[in-house]
Amino acid sequence: MFFDPMYFVFALPALLLAMYATFKVRSTYAKYSQVPSATGLTGAEVARHLLNAAGLNHVQVERVPGDLTDHYDPSQKVVRLSDSNYASYSVAAIGVTAHEVGHAIQDATAYAPMRLRTGLVPIAGLGSNLGYILFMAGFFLQMFNLAIIGLVLFSGAAVFAAVTLPVEYNASNRAMALLEANGLVTVQDAGMARKVLDAAALTYVAGLAQAISQVLYFAFLLMGIRRSED
Repeated sequence: MFFDPMYFVFALPALLLAMYATFKVRSTYAKYSQVPSATGLTGAEVARHLLNAAGLNHVQVERVPGDLTDHYDPSQKVVRLSDSNYASYSVAAIGVTAHEVGHAIQDATAYAPMRLRTGLVPIAGLGSNLGYILFMAGFFLQMFNLAIIGLVLFSGAAVFAAVTLPVEYNASNRAMALLEANGLVTVQDAGMARKVLDAAALTYVAGLAQAISQVLYFAFLLMGIRRSED
């Protein structure tokens, strides 16, 4: 069994950030899911209102099981809201719902980073699996070129995470602008909804940190192979 203490030098900071991000989003959501919004509208009603206001009457709103499983499906043109948000009147539900509507608007306006992220999905999936296998094979067999190919492929996951950041932040900014423009939040509600979205965004920052730390660790191992060949 291969064990390298140096792995924790690279991975631990990102892991701690991921743990904090998970705690932050859960605790923030739990707090503001108990605060009713001033409008008294459910997540589903807010979604429908915002979609119609944006001229996206064709985009459907559906309920999906689970907690915080909310997402926008660009292939089906559907905003899917979790059980915890679909029928909820809370500030947290409104914020999360508007965020997913923000993704629908990105899709409708051909927002470049979102289109790039969609195109990177298969590359990131292939790279995180095949790239890992090729890198480890190259590492254990001391085949530098094979390990390089694996590292390049594996780096696709980090690129995907980097592209995801502006997509998510833009969706949150669109969400807040939509809510305020349509009079669906008071100043106080807007502040609380923003806290929910900021906490959610931190999870994507943590995801990028983890992806980069893994790439840096593999690069560190790669230098070891190069030194052994010299």
